[in-house]
Amino acid sequence: MKYQNLGSKPTRNGFGIALAEMGEKHNNLVVIGADVTGSVLTSFFKEKFPERFISVGVAEQNATTVAAGLALSGKIAVFSSYSAFSAFRNADMLRVSVAYNDVNVKIGGGHAGVTVGPDGATHQSLEEIAFVRALPNMTLVVPADYEETRKATIAVIEKPGPAFIRFGRPSVPMFTTPESVFEIGKANVLTDGSDVAIVACGHLVWEALLAADILESKHGIKARVINNHTIKPIDVKTITDASIQCGAIVTAEEHQVHGGLGGAVAEVVAKNYPCPIEFVGMRDEFGGSGEPDELMIKYGMTHKEIVMSVFKVLERKEKGFVGYRKVSDVPISDN
Repeated sequence: MKYQNLGSKPTRNGFGIALAEMGEKHNNLVVIGADVTGSVLTSFFKEKFPERFISVGVAEQNATTVAAGLALSGKIAVFSSYSAFSAFRNADMLRVSVAYNDVNVKIGGGHAGVTVGPDGATHQSLEEIAFVRALPNMTLVVPADYEETRKATIAVIEKPGPAFIRFGRPSVPMFTTPESVFEIGKANVLTDGSDVAIVACGHLVWEALLAADILESKHGIKARVINNHTIKPIDVKTITDASIQCGAIVTAEEHQVHGGLGGAVAEVVAKNYPCPIEFVGMRDEFGGSGEPDELMIKYGMTHKEIVMSVFKVLERKEKGFVGYRKVSDVPISDN
């Protein structure tokens, strides 16, 4: 296996460490807390720059409008809470105060997905990718591990305009390094293959790598694994190339199968070069209380489901699903 497990750390640690690093570089960086500072690790910034940290208590809607006001005053404003609250409790403020005004606010959506575990269904955000990616002017990043989250946080702070970064609570495998390339809007092809493409985000990228290893070593199937860390702007060329060159795609995400990464990939494929697609994710239900690994198994978001979905999509491919145009005739659209 090309990528090795280098140990485990929570992705939220990468977010917190990067905020503290960027506080050194940008004197106008301000962070707003909402009574979960220690959970989403904005505490790292608070300890280092207490004069630039503002706590508004359990008031996510206020935090978002305060952040918008600070951004309009020339600050780089960061607000973070659980993703269930960062995206949905303050949905109107995120839409109007931040996205509509196109202000320099960065939203941290922590504790995302079912891997928040025992906190249960109300705290397990599984729909926010669909919501956030629909907002005009918004950049949306879902990094795969600790190091990539650190780089993604730095990148969205350096990039003017609204941005949402989604990360989790538990320790997850680290497989990217400080030398790994990260660029907003540019997916990373981690393994090459032409039988099928597995497009994943978040810590499902690691599961995709495990699946690819099983597929090749046990079944002789060579999968192209794509780490699609940026949901918006999505990497149209890399996904279209996968559709043309592999002829079958499986998407994998810790999110509802409707409207998230899978929906974004399907939009690109449908417009540029259609091929069969299967979707691994939450299947139109809410989560429940339990340990993270137990919930990922219960709701079918592991490498085993990715492998089974590859078999299913390859069966469809073999039955003769073809694009409606020759490869040489396919223009690539950014829309």
